[in-house]
Amino acid sequence: MTKYEKGKIVKGTVTFIETYGAFVSFDEFYTGLIHISEISRGFVKNINDFVKVGDNIYVEILEVDEDEAHLKLSIKNIQYRINGKPRRRRIVETESGFKTLQSKLPIWIEEKLKSMKKAENPIDK
Repeated sequence: MTKYEKGKIVKGTVTFIETYGAFVSFDEFYTGLIHISEISRGFVKNINDFVKVGDNIYVEILEVDEDEAHLKLSIKNIQYRINGKPRRRRIVETESGFKTLQSKLPIWIEEKLKSMKKAENPIDK
């Protein structure tokens, strides 16, 4: 069963814009078209006012053509914009840095080797 089904909302990337609609890519196989009539409930003069090439957007699947790996899409009834970029947190280095790892690693290796050795010798159990 395919992951693309009628009524599902999926994320894709706008790859090309024509006067009649916007093309969206999903993976290496599936592409889709948002027809101009499925962009907005109101009049759409220019599709570029809604989406741009390279935008990552959510789309609703209206129809799936498995033979052609093509989807008919809509954004007029959903919140299609992906809000901003994920926030990055600054990594703060601790005072001890890698010292804890440096001191504990030999102990952990020794413990693991002992447990592996016991597992190899079922007679010792």
